[in-house]
Amino acid sequence: MKRSILLAAALAAAPFAASAAEGVSYTYVEGGYAKIHYDERDLDNPEGDGGYIRGSVAISPSFNLFGSYAKVSEDYRLLDEYKLDVDLSRAEFGVGYRQEMGERLDFIAELAYQRLELEARLPGFGSGSDDAKGGRLAVGLRGGNARAEGWVKLGYLDGGDFEGDFVGTLGGQFKFNRTWGLVGEVEVVEDVTQYFAGVRASF
Repeated sequence: MKRSILLAAALAAAPFAASAAEGVSYTYVEGGYAKIHYDERDLDNPEGDGGYIRGSVAISPSFNLFGSYAKVSEDYRLLDEYKLDVDLSRAEFGVGYRQEMGERLDFIAELAYQRLELEARLPGFGSGSDDAKGGRLAVGLRGGNARAEGWVKLGYLDGGDFEGDFVGTLGGQFKFNRTWGLVGEVEVVEDVTQYFAGVRASF
């Protein structure tokens, strides 16, 4: 009797064990610290710090919807007398596709709409803003196990206000359990490097 109960419990847990072994979820929310570095010597290589939030939901075994929002800020001194406040925000939403290439490796593709907005304020003189909109197409690989996972993507940013730039992304996650993990990611677009570090909850 005890043997039958143990066998039934093992069979019932098998799907969950397989899911944990694969270790990759396309339904999650995460948030944390964001940093943007602009490699431009004439501007003294400006940087901005802030935060981000992103999420994804699987709508079928092959497709998921995702979105993100990030905002960074920096202050600059002009003539040692005036302070210029600069905010840069990025919003994105799109659809992703996955195709299994192995037990622990997926081919992934993403198509997204992206909007960048720059706002500058000079106290006593007013403020101004500008934005850019376009699309991003990317392909890559994502894989992992119950403890860690990683992803690499190569994409292209074009259309609308963008003139066409390649985008490279490298990221990974260390998992404490099936739900919680620490995430780190680096994204490079021409002279702009973006860093993200946060906490992810997978479902």
